[in-house]
Amino acid sequence: MEKKLLDYDVGAGVDLFLLIKSSTKGIASNGKPFLSLTLQDKSGELEAKLWDVKETDEEHYAPQKIIHIIGDIQNYRGRKQLKIRQIKQATATDHLVPADFMETAPVNKEEMASEITQYIFEMKNANLQRITRSLLKKYQAEFYDYPAAVRHHHEFVSGLSFHVLSMLRLAKAISDLYPSINRDLLYAGVILHDLGKVIELSGPVSTTYTLEGNLIGHISIVVEEVSKVATELDIASEEVVVLKHVLLAHHGKGEWGSPKPPLVREAEILHQIDLMDATMNMMDKALGHTKPGEFSERVFGLENRAFYRPSFD
Repeated sequence: MEKKLLDYDVGAGVDLFLLIKSSTKGIASNGKPFLSLTLQDKSGELEAKLWDVKETDEEHYAPQKIIHIIGDIQNYRGRKQLKIRQIKQATATDHLVPADFMETAPVNKEEMASEITQYIFEMKNANLQRITRSLLKKYQAEFYDYPAAVRHHHEFVSGLSFHVLSMLRLAKAISDLYPSINRDLLYAGVILHDLGKVIELSGPVSTTYTLEGNLIGHISIVVEEVSKVATELDIASEEVVVLKHVLLAHHGKGEWGSPKPPLVREAEILHQIDLMDATMNMMDKALGHTKPGEFSERVFGLENRAFYRPSFD
């Protein structure tokens, strides 16, 4: 099997075609410009610095460009980084497209759509079901295509729907264990909690934040969407208010982006399973490229901790 970017150990040389996910211009301490590049393939992404850049380099090595790199994997502050020795743009004769370098969810879109639709079908509360079904139908194409984030967790094609599906499976198991939970409210919260990201984010390729994402954010966006669809469907009931609270509270704390802390059971459960699924995704990603008996790279999204992979794993 052909080795991918994250399959290489520190000290190894690489000779790869890669996709530029992001490119940011900076000025070094000596006053010379450089580019900070985030490079990716289907295994994941690494940072790289391009020094002594020319005026044309910012255009040549912009996001969504495919490049050929020869370089070395090095350790920088506990994380792998790619040191560039040679870099050039791919050409049409290389017959490469961005999709060749993009990680995708481990479950295909059709299977995820079928299973998520079944969860909606099982909802007995007509108001919650109608709101959920209507919003998912409105943004269906984006929902099954977009990542769940720019970085940290589920930052791959169809990551948003895969994150939701994983959370729905957790929600079902928890609801079976604790019958006092309002299953319909929890399912609606899970399906809709990150739906605002189809407006907050630019799309699956070289994902960035949109103007709405930077100024409003996905939580406020989805609450506004719920209000609009409830008006369109002529639903004016307590379910709308409580559902909006569940969505507003799903980050758990104000310092984590939630305008309100969880004040109903389903809001607390949604927050916990959202955190659990995101955490597991980050840990699995880090440990998936870690040898048994060694520590992973530091994971910025998890308090910069490095995780140990037991030798018997």
